Amino acid sequence: MTEFTEVVRNRRMTRAFAPEPLDHGQLDRLVDLAGRAPSAGKSQGWHLVALEGDETARYWDVALPRERRATFRWSHLLDAPVVLLAFADPHAYVERYAQDDKSSTGLGAGVEAWPAPYWTIDASMAVMTLLLAAEDEGLGALLFAVFRSEEEIRASLGVPERMVTIGAVALGRPHPEPAGRGRSASRPRRTPAEIVHRGGW
Repeated sequence: MTEFTEVVRNRRMTRAFAPEPLDHGQLDRLVDLAGRAPSAGKSQGWHLVALEGDETARYWDVALPRERRATFRWSHLLDAPVVLLAFADPHAYVERYAQDDKSSTGLGAGVEAWPAPYWTIDASMAVMTLLLAAEDEGLGALLFAVFRSEEEIRASLGVPERMVTIGAVALGRPHPEPAGRGRSASRPRRTPAEIVHRGGW
């Protein structure tokens, strides 16, 4: 329990990376652990597009064109040797819940039958597990939104239309000179008493 507590407490969003590649098999180990996150009906409808080494430019050249980089605060973010694009597939859940052992739920009728988008929930839990696994291996990771040019990025990577974009993860060894903390880091963390409503709201 102590080791897990340390992993959770030490995990931070890394914004500066050393450009050296990951060790052989390291990405597969992280993804294998992430694949053990909860999955409704074991639908496992999440996917990663992995850009490694020089391939990461396929993302950055669209998301952060060269003319905007001179004023970009986190210049060593672009040195991350891996950029992962995470996606969720709603139809994997509809198809799974249309199968005999789940059909009585009615969730196989279509995406609109679901009271909550479990494809997004499950993919998010898998990504969180990946972030923790990266911390456990001594790597840095940053989860960030695909704010700009999402459609262009998806098209350039051949992402099927049905996939829901979860976000991007930069992954690698932290730069020896940390880039500092994001603007939100100074906000106080809520206490358990502020989060838990015992016995009702």
